[in-house]
Amino acid sequence: MGKTRSKCTLNLQKRVVNPMATGKLELVFISTPGIGNLVPLFEFAHLLVDHDPRFSATILIVTMPQRPLVNTYVQSRAAAAASNIRLIHLPAVETPSPDQFQNSIAYISMLIEKHRPHVKHAITDLMAAAIESDSNHFPSRIAGLFIDMFTTSMIDVANELGIPCYLYFASPATFLGFMLHLPILDSKLNPTDLSGLDSDLVLPEFVNPVPPSVLPSSVLQKEGYAWFLHHARRYAETKGIIVNTFVELEPHSVNGVRSRQVPAVYPIGPALDLAGPAQWHPDQVHHRKVMTWLDDQPPSSVVFLCFGSMGSLSGPQVKEIAIGLERTGLHFLWALRGPPKTQLHLPSEYKDPNEVLPNGFLERTAGVGLVCGWVSQVSILAHKAIGGFVSHCGWNSILESLWHGVPIATWPVYAEQQMNAFQMVRELGLAVEITLDYRAGSDLVVADEVERGIKRLMDGDDEVRRKVKEMGKKSRMAMMENGSSYTSLGALIEALVGN
Repeated sequence: MGKTRSKCTLNLQKRVVNPMATGKLELVFISTPGIGNLVPLFEFAHLLVDHDPRFSATILIVTMPQRPLVNTYVQSRAAAAASNIRLIHLPAVETPSPDQFQNSIAYISMLIEKHRPHVKHAITDLMAAAIESDSNHFPSRIAGLFIDMFTTSMIDVANELGIPCYLYFASPATFLGFMLHLPILDSKLNPTDLSGLDSDLVLPEFVNPVPPSVLPSSVLQKEGYAWFLHHARRYAETKGIIVNTFVELEPHSVNGVRSRQVPAVYPIGPALDLAGPAQWHPDQVHHRKVMTWLDDQPPSSVVFLCFGSMGSLSGPQVKEIAIGLERTGLHFLWALRGPPKTQLHLPSEYKDPNEVLPNGFLERTAGVGLVCGWVSQVSILAHKAIGGFVSHCGWNSILESLWHGVPIATWPVYAEQQMNAFQMVRELGLAVEITLDYRAGSDLVVADEVERGIKRLMDGDDEVRRKVKEMGKKSRMAMMENGSSYTSLGALIEALVGN
């Protein structure tokens, strides 16, 4: 695992330091239990311990029985973990039924709250072990606790134990700016949600006013809004905010966040797992079949459709995509997955895709297309046959596509993806639009729009393709020695050492 992961940090040279100068420093991490949250957190932890030999990391794992694939990922990381990274599984807690909550953010926030005593106990044990450890009279110590955007209740644990607490924000600086603006907006409008917002938002992190139609669905619901606001208010209590982005991608947004009265901001991205699920997913036979099929396709000829680890579309929407896709006549690879059992489960796999596809679709497209279930997205984006990516616009997916120079057609589904799509199309000119404000279950993108968007992605916008290739080079340079993210990571390390 270490060999493949290191592709992303190939040029992140280790700092030459004397580890005895301050003793060993322990860093503790805790994340929301989702693939999109855990993967960038693991990669960030590796960046720190690979960059400076004084650091070791402990990652606290919250388990959700509804997401066995997440547990498989964690097990694979535990088996391959280096000696300076360890995982601690927190005990299970009793929570109300997920059905009692309006959305998953409310349930997950409550789940994390319930883990506070277990987290405190785990960190207390680490502190005791650190005190007992003595190396040339320079004892180990815990230099920081890193939380994510929905685990802010752990700020209280850090305060109780006298440990500096940092926010690791795995979404873009634009969405961080929105979160930081929520308390200000709430004080001015005093809303219980944002569904009635009748004017665009003006945010320092965006060049253009942000229409309410691209706000996350959860923020447009009363319960979800309350939890987003709760977490956002606590961000200012941290000692620093680390963002999985790089200055060259979001210069205006990073400057906007830094202009607010918030803790120090460190853009350290892109923190990517470039090996991806290909190394740990249980269905490796399926993965090899997909990659073999791609090997037989012409370079840059295939449009890849994938909607993320938690993304699925309705039957009527699947049919519209199929019709539009077939009309393009293009080569395609479509990761088609069914709806989850509950809002907390991951999407299901179709035993037979014919049950949702138009009659005869698979037969008519057999020569040019492949419909499959789960795929190792980052492995596919790295393949020479891929020429475009119809994406849900999760931030990890955007960073992966830019790294590999693959242009995106936007189709956001959940979380902050609508805002990400708006940024990529309207703010940065790094994507083409199929839809920016899609709401699963209430909207339907018709076949004509699908056809038009995919054709523009693959054949019609050379400027977007050029800019994406250029940004891919910048993303790699940011991680090299003296690059913007390399320098920012160094500044963070100096702060951690000085705590």
